[in-house]
Amino acid sequence: MNSFATPPVPPHFHEHHRLSPTRSVPPASRKRKASPDDFDNDDQMSASPSSSPGISSSALPSTGASRSIKRPRGNLSSFAPSSLSLSRLLETLSADSLRSVVKSLSDRHPNLTQEITALAPRPSVPSTLQVLKDYQTQFTNSFPLGDNPGSDYAYNRTRPYLTQLLDALNDFTPHFLPPNEPQTATSLSYLDAVTNIIHNLPTWDSSRHNLPKDEAYGAISGAWAAVVREGAKRGGGMLLQYGGWDEKIRNHNHQSGGKMSEAVRALSEGLSWMGSSIPSGHVSEERQNVRQQLFAGTYGMGGTSPGIRTGIW
Repeated sequence: MNSFATPPVPPHFHEHHRLSPTRSVPPASRKRKASPDDFDNDDQMSASPSSSPGISSSALPSTGASRSIKRPRGNLSSFAPSSLSLSRLLETLSADSLRSVVKSLSDRHPNLTQEITALAPRPSVPSTLQVLKDYQTQFTNSFPLGDNPGSDYAYNRTRPYLTQLLDALNDFTPHFLPPNEPQTATSLSYLDAVTNIIHNLPTWDSSRHNLPKDEAYGAISGAWAAVVREGAKRGGGMLLQYGGWDEKIRNHNHQSGGKMSEAVRALSEGLSWMGSSIPSGHVSEERQNVRQQLFAGTYGMGGTSPGIRTGIW
C-alpha cells in the first residue's frame, strides 16, 4: 500500500465553474458606428458663430457698426509737409515782432501804409502814456553810476535815450490836439501827463544840454494853449474852470520856471468873460448864478422858452 496517498479533492472543486456577474452598460455610453448624419452635424457646428443654432445672429455685434464708431489715431508721420498758416504764425509773434513785421511790410510796399493806418485803432491816452513811460524808463536806466547825474559824461551816455523820448513826445502830441482829438477832456488829460514827464527830465550842468528840455516846454505850452482856446469855445470854458484845469496850468507854469507862459495867457483870455482873473470872493452874484446854471445845464430855461437847455457841450 502506497503510503503517499493522494489527498482528497476539496468539495468545491467539484462544483461547476461560475463566471463573475457581468455589469450592465448604459446604452448611451456604448460605442456605435458613425453615420452620415454625424458628419453633417459636424459641418454645421464648425461654421461661423452667426450660423450657430444656439446663438442668435441679432445678438452678435456687427462688424460694420464697430468700425464706424472707431476713431482713427493721430499719426504724425501721415501729415503732409506744408507751411504754417498766417493765422497760426501771427499767434506766436510777440508785440515787438509783430510791429517789426508790419513796419517791414510798409517799407517794402509804401502803398499799404495808408491802408494799415486806416485799419489800426486810434491810440488811447493810457496806451500812449505806457509807450512814453517805457522810453522814460530806458532813459533813466541808462544813467551811469556816480554822484553827478548832470555831468557831461552822464549826458553823453543818456543822450540817445533822451532823444528817443523827446521824439516820441513830438510825434504823439499832435494826435491828441484839436482837430485830431475832438474831446477837450482827453486832450487835457494827455497834456497833463506828458508835462509831468518833461518836469522829470534832469537839469544838466551845461546850459547847452538843457536846450532840448526848454524846447519841449515851449512845444507843450503851445499845445496847452491850442486846447484851452478850443475848450473855451465850449460851454464858456466851464470844463477849464470847474475841472480845475486852470489851477493845473498855473502850477505847470510855475514848475517849469515860467516857460509855459503861452498856455497861461490863453487860459486868461478864454476865461476873462467869467471873471476868472478876479478873486472868487469878488465875483458878482449874477455871474455866479450864470456859472451854476451853465454847469447844471439849465441856463436859458425861462417862461417864453422853457424847452431851451444849454450844457457844457
